[in-house]
Amino acid sequence: MKTKLCLLILLIVGLSVQLSANPINGLLERIDKGASKKFVIEFKKGADDFFELDQKGTKVVVRGNNCVNIATGINWYLKYYAGIQLSWNGMQAKLPQVLPPVPRKERHETSLSLRYDFNYCTYSYTMAFWDWERWEKEIDWMALHGINLPLAAVGQECIWFNMLQKLGYSKDEINRFIAGPAFLAWWAMNNLEGWGGPNPDSWYVQQEALQKKILKRMREYGIKPVFPGYSGMVPHDADEKLGLNLTKSDLWNGFTRPAFLQPTDVRFAEIADLYYQEQEKLFGKVDYYSMDPFHEAENAASVDFDAAGKAIMAAMKKVNPKATWVVQGWTENPRPEMIKNMQNGDLLILDLFSECRPMWGIPSIWKRDKGYEQHNWLFCMLLNFGGNVGLHGRMDQLLDNFYLTKNNPLAVHLKGIGLTMEGAENNPMMFELMCELPWRPEKFTKEEWLKDYLFARYGVRDEKIEKAWT
Repeated sequence: MKTKLCLLILLIVGLSVQLSANPINGLLERIDKGASKKFVIEFKKGADDFFELDQKGTKVVVRGNNCVNIATGINWYLKYYAGIQLSWNGMQAKLPQVLPPVPRKERHETSLSLRYDFNYCTYSYTMAFWDWERWEKEIDWMALHGINLPLAAVGQECIWFNMLQKLGYSKDEINRFIAGPAFLAWWAMNNLEGWGGPNPDSWYVQQEALQKKILKRMREYGIKPVFPGYSGMVPHDADEKLGLNLTKSDLWNGFTRPAFLQPTDVRFAEIADLYYQEQEKLFGKVDYYSMDPFHEAENAASVDFDAAGKAIMAAMKKVNPKATWVVQGWTENPRPEMIKNMQNGDLLILDLFSECRPMWGIPSIWKRDKGYEQHNWLFCMLLNFGGNVGLHGRMDQLLDNFYLTKNNPLAVHLKGIGLTMEGAENNPMMFELMCELPWRPEKFTKEEWLKDYLFARYGVRDEKIEKAWT
């Protein structure tokens, strides 16, 4: 009896190690228990990102050059061969005992190697109180949809708490500065402070542990997290508390804004160093840092943008010389004067509203005549403002704007796509469409795409369903 028990324990441990060693197996098992036995997963090098669907006996083969691309291939197979859709509405499915075969090898590849996810707003409108169970599903969703570059903002308040303590702030003072969970996005974007707080001690403990789990799983998949970087935000009373020479902003929608320490200030490097030290202690280093200085700021006329950009870049490069600064292309940002003297590869600009108001050079009320010039950028879909729920999405405009990037001189530095919604968990059709664009080199119509999408959504091909959706 003891021998059988020991063998059973060894079998369970062995299975657990196998699943953790290959995150794709774990993903398949979370979709449907036993699903990993129905697929053959093959890793294969490739010049560009790719996935292939193939057949070996009764098993479906999915191969690709990394875990995220293989997961994308699995999702493609489930949608277009098995009639199974995995979305925010449901991340589990009952797979057939024998999977529908792949009659001939199918290959998709893309040179758009960066696929970004999230807006700071998403973290408050949708994700403020997510636990690990919900985050685990989201990371699986990201992998299945080809996302390999998400904003990873959970626990940023823990970095600030530690940093401000080192600067001499008391716990009460810190909690009057850091916003509550549902308002952290607008705090992080330098728009308000303290609102919705104070946070209990348990909140900081919980969020630190949660972010470490999130980062561990992302790194297992090969997903590269984007950390919030430092660009000059300080509490509005830091002039009195720390003797800093500050730029203070007007109210933002009635809220007191944090103050701004000019990146050209002699003490900027010192504060930035402390921020990055505390961040690295908690969560390690990354290759991408997100910073949006002067966000929706109306009194930045006195700023030396060129010098400010160089100082912010220097602080980031000190922590990781190979790091890239991720910045939102939103209204007047990034200021042309700030980025004109930066080198290609130092910046990655999110053209935040590409589907409606592109800034990268094609006709639009926000058009920049020369686009982003020498800088890398991503074609992004904002779609949702304010976490509003509704059946909407400009499919034609999205398709037209995206395929105008093909062979366009202004899009020579296009590196990928991004989902930059203010709120998630809505309109799965639009997000499905957006995530497929890198893998579809030729333009298509919304009508032809919709028929296959509806097969995935409902598991059957039905003229009445197609008519209703059309």
